[in-house]
Amino acid sequence: MREDSTLATPRRLFRWALLPLPALLAGCASEVLNPAGDVALQQRDIIFISTALMLLIIVPVLILIVIFAWRYRASNKDATYDPDFDHSTALELVIWSAPLLIIIALGALTWWSTHLLDPFRPLDRIAAGRPVDPKVKPLNIQVVSLDWKWLFIYPEQGIATVNELALPVDRPVHFDITSSNMMNTFYAPTLAGMIYAMPGMRSQLHAVLNKPGEFQGMSANYSGAGFSDMRFTLKGMDQAGFDAWVAQAKAGAKPLDTNAYLALEKPSEKVPVMHFTAAEADLFNRVLNRCVAPGTPCMSDQMNHGEGTPPVAGKPEGHMMKGGEDKQPVPNGFRPTAPGTPDAHGNHTMSYLNRPALPARAGNGAA
Repeated sequence: MREDSTLATPRRLFRWALLPLPALLAGCASEVLNPAGDVALQQRDIIFISTALMLLIIVPVLILIVIFAWRYRASNKDATYDPDFDHSTALELVIWSAPLLIIIALGALTWWSTHLLDPFRPLDRIAAGRPVDPKVKPLNIQVVSLDWKWLFIYPEQGIATVNELALPVDRPVHFDITSSNMMNTFYAPTLAGMIYAMPGMRSQLHAVLNKPGEFQGMSANYSGAGFSDMRFTLKGMDQAGFDAWVAQAKAGAKPLDTNAYLALEKPSEKVPVMHFTAAEADLFNRVLNRCVAPGTPCMSDQMNHGEGTPPVAGKPEGHMMKGGEDKQPVPNGFRPTAPGTPDAHGNHTMSYLNRPALPARAGNGAA
């Protein structure tokens, strides 16, 4: 028996519509909703709480739409018909109080989470019920966004890597983040939220990884041709595995000196994992101050130029640099005065306008 052609098309469309569902269900188990770090876990909980609070309005509204449409349909003669209805105090209280309470709850949650999960704020716990051990020193990592790759400098371990970030599990990590050329966003979904990497500026992030495994990080800010492949591998391992990884990174690696960095700084796409050793101690600060190339003045030196320099003899001090008790009122020398009027300020009288009369033109109505 052949299937009716009038039913075949809708059934095929229904089957095609079901194809994206596995992808959507797979997204539920992504790193955002199943993080391996405590900071990202708290951020996920905020997403769940915010969604639940908003659903308190969305779900009842959707249900009431169906109920009202069914109860007050044209064929239902038993429904109350009141064309003169214009106000209900109880209904107004429900309509306005429920959204107001939800907005207050969302505002309180936002304020609380903004301060608690401030990326510049050092961690006070590594997991729920597990405070940070004051004897454990955070791991310092310097992050540089390049075109189009990520450079990670481990100053205490004396190594640097490209597109590979390894972290020991349950150890707090402090990131210093900057960029060499353009603004990017350092984002490891399973670790913490997105942090901007900007040229000439230092961003910070405090985070911790609680599960071993291999995860993905990326740039979440469009930055040109190689943006799509600007990704890095995030590896979580125990302390012994981290020490072995550091030793392996040092083996056979070349030093990250000025010339190596300048070559690495050039735009390149789909860059494989690279390891360096003996990174110069001040390399990150020179990248931050945009003075890696020899002979380039550093931003910090330019901004501090003249600081602490004694005044030049015979040169008057600027009026803005004086204290309030040293400033003397001066007369306004920009008041317009008539020509010929004695004025000690001389050329200040140029603000006075004395335009000569224009000659009359033929046909302009002049007498």
